[in-house]
Amino acid sequence: MRVLAVHPGPLMYTKIFLRLEPLGLELVAAAARQAGHEVGLIDLQVEDHRAFFRLIDAWRPDVIAFSCNYLANIPEIVDLAKAAKTRLPRTVICVGGHSASFVAKAIIDHGEGAIDCVLRGEGEACVPPLLAAIEAGGDLAAVPGAVTMDGEGPPPGFVHSLDDLLPARDLVRHRRKYFIGVLDPCASIEFSRGCPWDCSFCSAWTFYGRSYRLLSTERVVEDLRRIREPGIFIVDDVAFVQERHGMELGEAVARAGIKKRYYLETRGDVLLRHKEVFRFWKELGVAYMFLGLEAIDEDGLKKYRKRVPLGRNFEALEFARSLGVHVAINLIADPDWDHERFRIVREWCLEQPEIVNISVNTPYPGTESWLTEERRLQTRDYRLFDIQHAVLPTRLPLDEFYGELIATQRAIYRKHIDWRDIRGVAGISTRLLLRGQTNFVKSLFKLNSVYRTDVLLADHRAPVKYEIPLQPSAPARGVSVEPASGRSLYIHAPRGRAGRAIDSATERFVDETRMGATP
Repeated sequence: MRVLAVHPGPLMYTKIFLRLEPLGLELVAAAARQAGHEVGLIDLQVEDHRAFFRLIDAWRPDVIAFSCNYLANIPEIVDLAKAAKTRLPRTVICVGGHSASFVAKAIIDHGEGAIDCVLRGEGEACVPPLLAAIEAGGDLAAVPGAVTMDGEGPPPGFVHSLDDLLPARDLVRHRRKYFIGVLDPCASIEFSRGCPWDCSFCSAWTFYGRSYRLLSTERVVEDLRRIREPGIFIVDDVAFVQERHGMELGEAVARAGIKKRYYLETRGDVLLRHKEVFRFWKELGVAYMFLGLEAIDEDGLKKYRKRVPLGRNFEALEFARSLGVHVAINLIADPDWDHERFRIVREWCLEQPEIVNISVNTPYPGTESWLTEERRLQTRDYRLFDIQHAVLPTRLPLDEFYGELIATQRAIYRKHIDWRDIRGVAGISTRLLLRGQTNFVKSLFKLNSVYRTDVLLADHRAPVKYEIPLQPSAPARGVSVEPASGRSLYIHAPRGRAGRAIDSATERFVDETRMGATP
């Protein structure tokens, strides 16, 4: 069968600071290929809807598979599915991905018959049996992880081995369009999958059942050898949780003579615990490090359930600086912030040599904060769930909240892209332009056109076509509804210690630095 994999368009943040290779979709495409199907891929981050319709009209795929990792993309996906179904009524249309897994039934309902199936869980495991059922004319509702109008299949299963597939990178038609900061162009790769912690604002652990799995050094090196781009974004939720794995990977990369520049994300406590790993990877080419501090006070850390003492976070920041890498910090702006709180945060940010990104506290389906906050939502418009809009009630009037948020982001941006320091920016930009790379240079001029109070407020006023459903507050008469709980959030059932490829010492470290109960 002909299978077309589709990544939806860019979100607000990705219009400026990064545009990442659709690695998950490339892995799903590889699984479909391995099952014997002809596969195409289109990424609407870099192509437009007209290109999508031209492609389906010309190629006429038997199956269209949309990737949905972000809630804010759901309206676009549903509308494209409806339009595609009108053109190709016999084509089976399915949706999968991280966010789709948590709102699968809602997506089916929004599709009004245009979407045949939503797959929950890891796509590499679910897609081959789904395609087999389609080809055989079987019942899609019997496929593990499947949700259809007629019912749901058995729970999804994990990929048997993360080493079984290499991403189908050849299917991406515009590889030089992907970048993150000055890593332009930039490919993506994974060294591990899952997260053993359980932060209240995050759904990585509920999706993967608090599992943590590793790719082999041989598989990673083989993939790195195939990547032509000089920049690499390591997509792991937390880099180098397992010290031995990090060192073995580094040694294998060094032996292979692979020279790249890397961007990674990690936790402050992991960074301090595995200093030698990060020193080694700095020698191998780590150029950028993203640290999710989330808050600059103890109360904020408790709210987001990050059990890292504030002092340790700042100690980690100092160590990252000592490595000589560029450090990016993330803070979470709470809707309860007032003018004084924004002022304090802004002054702190401007005192730091690092660039600071500020995201807005947003409860998502699949997170514990969703269970506690969903009834307080001011909007359920999917498009606003992008961590750039406020969806909970703000203490300040909404226009003033956005005014403070924009003022803070622009002040930080001006500090790092200052005309008085134009020589540094110009040097980087010139080197990229000489290689034909324009992504980073264009990003320098986009902030003021994208991050604007009037634009954010206009998004709130736009007509709402699709809304995130709430959990029923009370069952209808005669209907039994299971109450929502932390365990009910899991997409993949937790397997406890057996599901985490970490040694006993690391397991104890994880338990000491997380706030939830061990499953």
